[in-house]
Amino acid sequence: MRTALSGVLSRSGNWLIAIGVAATLLFTALVEDRSTSEVDVLGYALLLASGLALAGVRRAPVVVLVATAVFALGYQAAGFDVPGVAYLIAVYAAVRAGHRTVTVAVSVVLLAALPVAALISPTDPSLSEAFTQARGAVEIAWLVAAGAAGEALRQAERRADEAERTREETARLRASEERLHIARELHDSLTHQISIIKVQAGVAVHLARKRGEQVPDALVTIQEASHEATRELRATLETLREDNTGGTPSHGLDHVPDLVERARGTGLKTTLMIEGERPDVPVPVEVDRAAYRIVQESLTNTARHAAADSAFILIDYRPGTLTIRVDDDGKAEPGTDPVPGTGLLGMRERVAALGGRLRAEPRSEGGFSVQAEFPLAEPSQASKPSERGVPSERGEPLVREASEAPVGEAS
Repeated sequence: MRTALSGVLSRSGNWLIAIGVAATLLFTALVEDRSTSEVDVLGYALLLASGLALAGVRRAPVVVLVATAVFALGYQAAGFDVPGVAYLIAVYAAVRAGHRTVTVAVSVVLLAALPVAALISPTDPSLSEAFTQARGAVEIAWLVAAGAAGEALRQAERRADEAERTREETARLRASEERLHIARELHDSLTHQISIIKVQAGVAVHLARKRGEQVPDALVTIQEASHEATRELRATLETLREDNTGGTPSHGLDHVPDLVERARGTGLKTTLMIEGERPDVPVPVEVDRAAYRIVQESLTNTARHAAADSAFILIDYRPGTLTIRVDDDGKAEPGTDPVPGTGLLGMRERVAALGGRLRAEPRSEGGFSVQAEFPLAEPSQASKPSERGVPSERGEPLVREASEAPVGEAS
């Protein structure tokens, strides 16, 4: 809106200048006691055209420069001893746009041609009077001043652009340094601890199997989770160091079934349902990654805080929208406000950054519900009902019909 308004104001300003210059030139010519011959009518028309040509001086400065020079020669030849004000403005604009060589060349030609135009004018002056009239039409001092003003402003604008580019480069450099600092901090603070957990869990699993004992599911889950956390942390560190935000995400919606199996390993009865048909156009990388993180964080909160027995995950592809919902049957009671934490805050920030909406609140029948909606730029048609109900590789229903979903979907 601001850019369009600036363009309108700029065009309006050009026309105001053009009309003002044209009116000034006509007034200067009209104060002279002249006849109304055809030559005079042509001179008035050239004066008017010379001023109005300035309306396009910003879009085509060289064209306007040449046009005003030709018009100045024309009305001088018609016997109008009027200064070339429009040409001086065109010189300023052309030099400001960077066309210095062309401006000098056109000005030299104009200065050489003006005495000739004065000689052939109806007033029939002498040679010295013709040179005097030509010099008055485009005074050298004013010509140089117009060019100098245009060059000075051009240099100032270039320095301002260079300063802006320098600020942007400095900001990018600082951001890169901050990413490296974060990467080092993550590596120093988390990698070592996660590695210890992974090694200890692996040793415990190995010893249990060596003794012929049954390995507890929780221990296997810890081993797998620590291995996955190590891989995710490594991918995150690589992304921070390389600033590779446009590549393929390490995790996305295709990895949600892995989260379901991992949650089941902790004893949480988890069900995944997928509705709709995934768009032919790939889901944006940021949305794919954010949707996975929403499910991951919701299941983590359910396992840590909800004291729930079951969880239900819905991935719904609608025309133009991707909806993610995670419900549990935990201890959250209707009407209570959720305790704000970094997990919920992070989810809200992820969704808001992508133009979506997030609702996180207790369900009416008990438990907690997290629902995120992401806009998709190029949606495809909704899926057919017969395409629902995809079984998992283990033969357990990862996806079920909508009729089996928990009652009381968050609104």
